[in-house]
Amino acid sequence: MADKLLQVRLKSHIIMKTKIILNLTKIGALVVIASGAAAMVTPAEAGQYRFAVKGEQVLLNDTPFKVIGLRVSNALISDETTEQLLRNLDAFKDYGVNTVSVYLMGSRFGDIKGYKPDASLDPVYASRLAKIIEAADKRGMVVLVGCLYWSTSKANEDLKNWTQEDADKAVANTVAWLSKNRYQNVFVDVDNEGMAHANKKWDDGKMIDAGHVVDPTIMLAYNFGSQPPANADLLIHFSPKDNHRPWIQTEGAPEVGEPGSYWGSFSKQGKFYNFIRIGRYTPKMKEAQLRDTHAAIEKYAGYMLASTWLQCVAGEGVGGPFMTAGGLAEDEAIDRDVTTVQKDAGILWWLRAVKEKYGAWTPPRAIPAKAPA
Repeated sequence: MADKLLQVRLKSHIIMKTKIILNLTKIGALVVIASGAAAMVTPAEAGQYRFAVKGEQVLLNDTPFKVIGLRVSNALISDETTEQLLRNLDAFKDYGVNTVSVYLMGSRFGDIKGYKPDASLDPVYASRLAKIIEAADKRGMVVLVGCLYWSTSKANEDLKNWTQEDADKAVANTVAWLSKNRYQNVFVDVDNEGMAHANKKWDDGKMIDAGHVVDPTIMLAYNFGSQPPANADLLIHFSPKDNHRPWIQTEGAPEVGEPGSYWGSFSKQGKFYNFIRIGRYTPKMKEAQLRDTHAAIEKYAGYMLASTWLQCVAGEGVGGPFMTAGGLAEDEAIDRDVTTVQKDAGILWWLRAVKEKYGAWTPPRAIPAKAPA
């Protein structure tokens, strides 16, 4: 059924996408893809799981499931951080986690530069991402691959001359890389929180089209507060819900006073170039986050926890990101020495609650991986 819906979509947009192919060829996107061999890897066991969309549901190997995940957006920052995540995937899976989100640009304070000025993937970061996707595939887990992160991060400092065409090319190259390596246990966030759209006025719908041209079987998500474009396969985080496509909360944070303040005054301080109050939570914050977790899983397509514990970086003596469960965050001195990491900081409290309610993650039956051509 999903394949039939895909064919209908392709036919209905054939003229528009033909124009996009011509435009991508004109600006050199296809040339960049072809010359990006350094970013290609030889998959060990890729392609055992395929993420897809059907109506308001997300599917893994044609089986409906609910996304329960962790936003580990800075997981590509170093080999050590990537390896720490890989070592803990089994533990996360046992807690019920089936999805992680990883970004090629950003994240805040991470300053990851996964794209070169010509919009090709940097082979160092692509190699780390490949390890994560392959390890996830072996475990029947999904990876949300993030493309653009156009905020205060230094990740875009070498891309100041980019235009809409470059943004389209970056998305196209990312999808081409995923497709070439037969990575199917993925979906893509083309523009984190619509930051590139907000700051550069680029059209997220055009980025999605650019990706669909390369491989329409890879699902591309919309993540901004405006009316979602018709070509988005699914809606995430900032996007309004439309009751006919899946919506996933991919960056769920707790309520701290005013909306959005968890990523504001609660976790940032002046010129301190890292998060503060890392992995700290009050009982009310935990209660609110668990309430939102259950609501998104039960009413929509899923929920992914975002935390300073997972997203902090090494700077200012912090030593992050922490790709572990950490502690139960029960220290009541939440405002003491806010630039330090408390001994029991972490997200173990959330993971235990998720496991208690939903159990360990048991993926559907795998599709036997094919040997590389």
